[in-house]
This record gives sequence, C-alpha cells and structure tokens, in this order.
Amino acid sequence: MERKQTLLLGLLLLFGGSHGCQIGFKSNKSICVDENECEMTPNMCGNNAMCINTNGSYYCNCENGFRSKTLNFTATTGQCEDENECLGVQSPCPDTLKCINTIGSFECLCPTGYGKKTDKNMECEDVDECVSSVCGAHSSCINTPGSFSCTCSAGFQIKNSSERCEDIDECKASADLCGTHATCNNSLGSYSCRCDPGYSNYGNNQSKCLEIKCEQFNRESGLEATPMKMKSLLSLLKDACKTLTDPDGDHHKGEVLLENLFTSTNELLSDGDIADGGMLSRFLDAVENSMRLIGPQLREPLTRMETHSTHAEVAVRRGQSRPNGSVSLSTDSALFNTSWETVVGESYPGFAFVALVSYKDLNSSGDSFNKMSRTLQEESGERNITYRLNANVVTAVVSNPETTHLSEPVTLVFKHVQERAESKDMTHTCVYWDETEVAWSGRGCKKAWTNSTHTACSCTHLSSFAVLMALYPVKDTFGLVMITRVGLILSLVCLLLCILTFRFCRSIQGTRNSIHLHLSVCLFIADLVFLCGISSTHNRVACSVVAGLLHFFFLAAFCWMLLEGVQLYRMVVLVFHTTIKHLYMYMLGYGVPLLIVIISAAAYPRGYGTDRHCWLSLKEDFIWSFFAPVCIVIILNCFFFIVTVWKLAEKFSSLNPDLSNLHKIRSFTVAAVAQLCVLGGMWIFGCFLFQEKGTVVLLYLFTILNSLQGALIFFMHCLLSKAVREEYCNLINRLRSRKEKKYSEFSSNQSSNSQQPLRSDQNTGESKI
Repeated sequence: MERKQTLLLGLLLLFGGSHGCQIGFKSNKSICVDENECEMTPNMCGNNAMCINTNGSYYCNCENGFRSKTLNFTATTGQCEDENECLGVQSPCPDTLKCINTIGSFECLCPTGYGKKTDKNMECEDVDECVSSVCGAHSSCINTPGSFSCTCSAGFQIKNSSERCEDIDECKASADLCGTHATCNNSLGSYSCRCDPGYSNYGNNQSKCLEIKCEQFNRESGLEATPMKMKSLLSLLKDACKTLTDPDGDHHKGEVLLENLFTSTNELLSDGDIADGGMLSRFLDAVENSMRLIGPQLREPLTRMETHSTHAEVAVRRGQSRPNGSVSLSTDSALFNTSWETVVGESYPGFAFVALVSYKDLNSSGDSFNKMSRTLQEESGERNITYRLNANVVTAVVSNPETTHLSEPVTLVFKHVQERAESKDMTHTCVYWDETEVAWSGRGCKKAWTNSTHTACSCTHLSSFAVLMALYPVKDTFGLVMITRVGLILSLVCLLLCILTFRFCRSIQGTRNSIHLHLSVCLFIADLVFLCGISSTHNRVACSVVAGLLHFFFLAAFCWMLLEGVQLYRMVVLVFHTTIKHLYMYMLGYGVPLLIVIISAAAYPRGYGTDRHCWLSLKEDFIWSFFAPVCIVIILNCFFFIVTVWKLAEKFSSLNPDLSNLHKIRSFTVAAVAQLCVLGGMWIFGCFLFQEKGTVVLLYLFTILNSLQGALIFFMHCLLSKAVREEYCNLINRLRSRKEKKYSEFSSNQSSNSQQPLRSDQNTGESKI
C-alpha cells in the first residue's frame, strides 16, 4: 500500500513537473491552480469523516460524535469510530434523565413510567397509565409514580395464571357465611343472605341471620300497671320486630323507630308515669331492648338525636372484617369509653353497634332509693345516709349479647347536676340499676376519680348507670339534743301561758289580742308537731302528714303576723282603735295557708317529707311554696312598720299629741318589730337547716331562735303589757287572798270548835253530859 502511494506521487511529480506545477496544483492555460483533492476522490477520508481542501493539499477531520482511531489521521478510510458521549466524566444529560449513546450522538431519556413534558425541555413527569384500560373489567387501576397497579373489585379475584379479575363464589367459599338459618345467594361480585322466618340480619343482607325474640315487647304483661303511652310504644316496637322477622319486610326503619322511641320517652317522663321501681325497671328495659332493635338498622356510621328529655348517640360498623380500636360516645351529661372488641364480643355477625342514651328528667322513686340505701348502709356500716342523684341516668347498650361479665371494663364520665366537691359529709357513688333487686346497686362499678364537676366510673358490666351523692348527716350532739328539747318545751309552756292570757284576760280584749291569740295557737301547734314528728321518716305517710301540718301552721303564723302589721297600720295611719272583722282575719289567717297547702300537695304530693326530715322537699324548688309566702309577708310587714314608725314620729312632734295612745301604739310597734325580727331571722337560718350544706352553727342558731320565739312573745305581749301585769297581780292577789281566807276560816273553825261546848253550857245552862 505504501509503495503504491509513493508511485502515485512520483508520477504526479513527473507529469506536473513537466508542465512546471507543484504537487497539489494543476496547469490551467499555462497557470498552476490548486487542485481540489476532496472532489477528485470521493470518500477520500473514509466513513464518518470530512475532507477539507487546502492550497495545494487537504486534510481529514472526524465528524461530530466520532473520533480518530489513531493519533496520526490520514486519508485512509475507516479511521473514524463512534464516540460514546455517555461514558464521559460528566454525563451530558441531567441527573433525572438516562443517557443513551447513538451512532455519532446520544439521547437523554426519562425513566420508565415517566415522559418529557415537552420535546424541547429536559424535565420529566409521571405518565398516568390508568388513562387507558390497562387493568380490564371488575378491577380498579391505581396510578403510582412511574408505574401503576391493578386491584380487583370486591367480590372478584385473579384466579390461576389469568391476569383478569373473575367473580368469587362467596357462598361456596364459606359454608357458614349467612349462618345456619339462612340461604346464601351468589351474584356477580357479591352475595346476599335471605333469613328464615323468625330470624333477621336487621337489613344487612350480607350479615349472619340471628334469632329475633319479639316477646320482650309484649304489652300484655303487667297490663294494669303499665301506662297507656308505654303500651303504645311497646306495641310499635313489637310490630317493627315482627317486620324484621319477615324476609320480604322493610328493614330500613332505624331512624323512624329511633324518633318514635324518644317521642314516647318524652311523653312518659314529662307526665311522671315512671312512678315506682317496677315501672322504672320496665322503662329502662324497654329502652335497652329498643336500642338493640334499632341500632343495627341505622344507616349512618354515627347518629345523634336530642329531644326535650333525652339525648342519644349511636355508632354503627358494618363489613366482613371485625372493627377494632377504641370507641367513644358522648351526650350533654355523660361520656362513654370502650373498645370495639368489647362491643363485638366473641361472635361477629357482620355488624356491630354501640349506643349511649341519657335521660334529662328521670328521677328514681322513693322505694328504689330506700332499698338501695338499706343495701349500701349495710355494706358500709353507716346509718342514716341520704342518697340523691347527682347526674343524669344513662343507658349504655352494645351489640354484644354477653355483657354481664366484661373482660375489659368500660368507663363512664358523668357531669354533676350540682357542682360539689367531696368532703367528710358528702361522697359520690357509682351505681347501676339492678332489675332483680329493683333498686340502685354499686356492685360491679367503682369510682375511678371525681372532682366538683365530674365523676368517672369503671364498670365490668353494662346496664343503666347513675352517680349518687351520699350525704352523711351531722352527728347530733348531746348539747344540741338538749337545747332542742328544752327550748321547745320552754317555748310550748310560754305559748300556753300566752294563749290562756289572751283568752281570759278581759282588760286586753280586742282585735290585736285576737291576732296574738291565734298567732300563739299556730306556733304552739307547730312547735308541738315539730317536737314530736320532725324525725318520723320511717313512716312515709306519717312523715308527709307532719310536713303538711308544719307547712300549714307556720304559714298561718306568718299570716297572723301580717294581720298584726295591717292592724298597726290601720291604727296609726287611718283611725285609732279601728278593728278588722273576724271573718276577714280567719280568711287570711287560715284560709290562705290552707289554699297554698292544697295547691302544693296537688301539684307535687311527693314534696312533703324527705329522707332526712319530715319537712318540704328541696327537689323541683318545692321549698318555695313556703319561703315565697314568708318573704312576701316579711316585705309587706316591713313596709307597714316603716310607715307606722314614720307616722308615729310625726305625731310625737305635733303640738298636742295624745301621749297615752301614742305610747301604747309605740309599745305595740316595738313588740311587733321585735317579733318579726325573731321569727323572720329564725327562718332565714331555717332555710339552710334542711339543706345538705347546713352546718352545726346554723343548727344551733335555728334551735336557739326556735326555742326563744314562745318566750319572746310571752315577754313582749304579756310581761311588758301594763294591763296584763295588773291582771297577773290581781290574779296573784286573788289567789293569795283566797289562800289567806281559807287559812283564816280554817283557824276560826278550829277555835270555834274548841269553845263551842263551853258556850253551849253557858247559853243553855246545861252541864257536861
């Protein structure tokens, strides 16, 4: 090859030289011009190379993307080879792109699943493969960054080596899918359970069929004692229960039934038909069974409903997998915490529910409290403890049929009706309604924590729950008992003296004397009843009678005090010595109190008598049937006495006052004002006496003032009255003179008897016989 090149150059030199032109030039009309070697020999430089002509010569360069195989590049072909740009120290593509070498160049490609946003830029974006039907029928495509996945729809699966989703025959896959009392029907992608008569899956056609017992809503049991509204409710629920057992019935009435249930509950609670423990048991049992019937039929995962008397919250879960985790329900007065494992229990039929119902106006009966009190007193060893509800009663219901012994305790947090922290004389107790004992019981529930506003209870069973406030009575000391008895006896003696004085003392007879007489009679009877019957709480009827008598006679005493204020006003402001007809006085003094007592007893008969005292109940603000009239009397008398004192001051300042009458009226006014202060002040302390917050100091003040009222009336209206003192002196003088007369007669008789024989002898002249 080299020899051929040398020969070629020699020939060119020879011929060129003959014409006189150098190599690389040629003669053109006796002129040497450059010869273009690149045109003379095509592909002079070989493949992938460029021939570049120069003056008298030429040279070769590799094209872009190629490089020379040798260091000295000549015109020989095949000297340029492809250059791999992707193997450089720094890739010509961005880090997010992949470099692909090509013949004479390179290409930047996006990773699999990504594409360039535009043809010109170097940015990649995810390609949504799910836009095209890549997964096929009965499946769902899920796009992921750079890829996608296919998931079969519910009721379908990929069988064998096929990539397509095929229907699952659930009825063959699980023989007990619908239970033993149902027929399983397969359909494309699903199935349904048709229950046998007497069984139901509560409208959840993919759940197991359970036996339905509609006898629990039987309205005939206890027909005479059951209120008509509860009978109607039970009848409605029984019809709904029978509809559930019908395979072709309408099984989606949960919301309607729940509304009907609470409408009937409002009527029962507002009418006070829950009168005793048996009725309370029947009511709470009906609500619990109703929630078991209604809960599985509710369509929403969480249902809330609030009425005037009730507040409920129900959570429902459906599906093939058992729910797990914690669940919490709340109403305006309680919070219920448990777990779905506790709600479901051992068997999961395909649905589960949990419900919390609170009752705003439910008050337990006295019999149930008495039974409960005796039970708790026996357990604690304490006596005379008073219990009252301090939280709304709630019913907790779950779909688990076995709730008598829970493996995991549930928690209920109650909001107190009366905000009060525990102390040595008050504690809170967690209780549930025991249907077998027909009373509240603390078994199976314990207090987790408590403060002034809330109490948390931990219970190992489910039922209807509440929080009771246990009130420990103030221990009666010997001194308090003696002051009470001695003071009341002293008051009774003084009032009896007042009654005898006002009745038989002629010099003070008149309208004011009659008022004082009836005032003393009312206080005498009230104190006597108070002394003998205030603690007769063991007999409910007798205690109610004692409370009614105290209500009447204490109100009558204040009415006669009002009449005294009216009489003083008439004497000073209108005309001196004016009188009031006795008929009018009796109508106000006895008629008004009697009317108040009759109305109060008719409106709230259970308000007479409490578990602590035979007095008016503090519930339903019943105590205001006494304190409201008393406050009115005190306010009116204060007005009358202020006007009286003002008028007396004017008359004393006049030029010619009638001093005798003015002094008399002034003494009457001072006595009446003092009387009002004592009696009114006594009941200011008395209004706190029968409350749970009553202290020993208030007890002593009330007892001392109560014992002094009779003595004070005797002192003011008898001992301070000049006319009465004169009558007392005359009475004492008459008694003394009668005693002296008897003594003188006795003495004269003795002397006359000793001298009579002598006189007989002298007068008759007879000798001793």
